[in-house]
Amino acid sequence: MSQRGVTCPTCGRELEWAVAPFRPFCSERCRLIDLGAWLSEQRSIPGDAAAPSEEPAAPDGREKPLRS
Repeated sequence: MSQRGVTCPTCGRELEWAVAPFRPFCSERCRLIDLGAWLSEQRSIPGDAAAPSEEPAAPDGREKPLRS
């Protein structure tokens, strides 16, 4: 069975999948850089815009009265 070589998505370094402890990244540093990019919204999954949140209806199905 041959070792499968992959490329780190952060730095592009080649690594062997079977022995890489931080796969698909080559190191913890690259893993944390990727996580930071997601948390700072530099990366995202495209999709429809979220609908504005509405206050849920009462359990009996009637709308809740507006608060004054």
